[in-house]
Amino acid sequence: MSRWFPSPPLSVALLVMWLLLNQSLAPGHLLLGALLAVVVPLWAKPLRPMAAVRFKKPIVMARLLGMALVEIVRSCFNVSRIILFTRPDGLNSQFIRVPLDLKHPHGLALLSCLINSTPGTVWVEILPDSHDLALHVFDLHDEAWWIDTIKTRYEQPLIEIFE
Repeated sequence: MSRWFPSPPLSVALLVMWLLLNQSLAPGHLLLGALLAVVVPLWAKPLRPMAAVRFKKPIVMARLLGMALVEIVRSCFNVSRIILFTRPDGLNSQFIRVPLDLKHPHGLALLSCLINSTPGTVWVEILPDSHDLALHVFDLHDEAWWIDTIKTRYEQPLIEIFE
């Protein structure tokens, strides 16, 4: 099964996405969607260097994603308020360094997605010499608060889940 379907969830997602985008259950779309659902994961298999990831603590993952969703919504309102009502000379855009303990590639990828999904923050890079995260904050007021937030709200649960 894994020879023809290296990632069954990806195959199912591709087929469903194809059918939704075409808004049709015609036999031709079913056949083409099924072909894509088989071929694309086979082509992408060499790009996945690690085996499938098993979440050790799904409750922690659900709590992390819920907390991130609340943070994203809160940040949307804050950034909108800043853009609409704050003078540009009152902004304090800065780069900060956040020391990371998380080493798992999938954990780092999810941390990157969470940070980049939050308006006002951008994951720049992991500095190779120190394994620190370079982070850009749109309106920085307290660097220590940002470091503490990334370390406790995001990194700590990801360490529990992946390592």
